[in-house]
Amino acid sequence: MSDVTHIQGQAWLAAPETRAVMTALGDARFVGGCVRNALLGEPVDDIDIATPLSPDEVFKRTRAAGLRPVDTGVEHGTVTVVANSKPFEVTTLRRDVTTDGRRAVVAFTQDWAEDASRRDFTMNALYADVDGTIHDHVGGLADLKVRRVRFIGDPAQRIAEDYLRILRFFRIHAWYGRGELDVDGMRACAAAKSQLATLSGERIQKEMLKLLSAREPMQSLGAMAELGILSVLVTGSVKPDRVKALCAVDLAFGTRSDGLLRLGGLLASLQQARDVAAQCRLSNDQRDRLVGMHSALDPFSHATPDRDIRPVLYRSGSVAVGDSIRLRWADDADPRHGAGWQRLMALAGAWKRPHMPISGADIMAAGVAQGPKVGRVMGDVEQWWIAEDFVPGRDALLEKMRSVMAALG
Repeated sequence: MSDVTHIQGQAWLAAPETRAVMTALGDARFVGGCVRNALLGEPVDDIDIATPLSPDEVFKRTRAAGLRPVDTGVEHGTVTVVANSKPFEVTTLRRDVTTDGRRAVVAFTQDWAEDASRRDFTMNALYADVDGTIHDHVGGLADLKVRRVRFIGDPAQRIAEDYLRILRFFRIHAWYGRGELDVDGMRACAAAKSQLATLSGERIQKEMLKLLSAREPMQSLGAMAELGILSVLVTGSVKPDRVKALCAVDLAFGTRSDGLLRLGGLLASLQQARDVAAQCRLSNDQRDRLVGMHSALDPFSHATPDRDIRPVLYRSGSVAVGDSIRLRWADDADPRHGAGWQRLMALAGAWKRPHMPISGADIMAAGVAQGPKVGRVMGDVEQWWIAEDFVPGRDALLEKMRSVMAALG
């Protein structure tokens, strides 16, 4: 990134919705990730805005402009303003009054530099006017130029204000940093690592999945392992080398970075998966998927024929089989096998579970009374259909059904 004083070429900056919000506020600047990412040429998803206006004034001005303000944290100065269905998070300039590592009591201020000084990292404390002019109170531009993730002021103090910043330090570096991690930041994170136990599982989950979803998270993950931070989060041994292999597969073959899959790859056992799912308050779907990665599926390799994979897909589903393929691919050190693993991934990705064209009603119509025998016949016919690679149609299945019924008597 060359020396810059303005954000340029950003569609979101000139969008009618953005202009409407900024015009309504009058005195406001963009801040944080949208400014950072615009300067780095990275995608901008969320647009955060800072203003010296009080939350009440934000409500008043945006309502008068025909926008929809929503209270999403007024006690902390935050109002979400919706313009044409697009949300903008607008926060009044703040300073911390008290902090306990998990939450802060804040007071509002009119001082942009004071607001900047309470933020986490220098690259996240850059502001931009509506015309894109950059304001830098903490040396963020110099750090952004070399992609150095550096705490604002004293790292230990910043961390004591919010212990989640330990994980954010490594996550932000994984996404936006280059070169070695900041030594002072690492030292402060290591010193405070025991405080991670005071955070909610949801907050830890969010940061860890974001970190693991980065294109190349291994430098951050390796530092966390070396500093003993991973051992605070996960009991027992972990497998960072498997995560490294998963990342290499993604880079080499263009597969999608998947934070939950990489978390599963990091864990070494089924019990760890269950424990982490509970501690991190994963959703039911996330929990089932993470635990499923460590549950036994039929063994297969890069050379397994498609026909032998389809029964596994039928029983376990494309998500579980796709996860298993990628984890086994990561454990396979031979690069010559990549094409075989890609073939299996393509098969799992395109899988549509076939529907067997007979049912229990057909069995009862053929003379079997409702009861356990219907299930036995159905099960035997289904096993035959699976073994025949799901090819037999209804007529063939009815014929097989009759032969099974005759055999059972």
